[in-house]
Amino acid sequence: MNGNTPYAGSPGITQAGKRAAADLPELTGEQKRALRRDVSQIAARTREYLPDEYVVDADVSQAAGGPRATVAVQPPVGHPVSAGFSPESEDLESESVIDDEDRSEVARGLAASAALQVKQAVQNDVTPTAR
Repeated sequence: MNGNTPYAGSPGITQAGKRAAADLPELTGEQKRALRRDVSQIAARTREYLPDEYVVDADVSQAAGGPRATVAVQPPVGHPVSAGFSPESEDLESESVIDDEDRSEVARGLAASAALQVKQAVQNDVTPTAR
């Protein structure tokens, strides 16, 4: 029964539950640059919303399911927050992999989430200066 499913794996080639390398989309150099440029713009916009104490970084990698782009924010205290993108093959054909509206929305969301992490981390540790 398992031999009839694509998840059974090919003996000696692909492990059960893993995808064959031929099934994964491979990025060209130009597509990698476009994706890297888009996530770098998200990181730059996120930095504009946050003070210098927050560390913002972007990364493009080849994951098990294909290309993956990640933007992450490490607040001065609290847990890091991140946003990941797995572009579809038709998205990779356009000049901009992530459109401008989505880049702005993700940057605002990351900045807000990072600020919330700080607020939650110092919830009762801050003494109000006035009443």
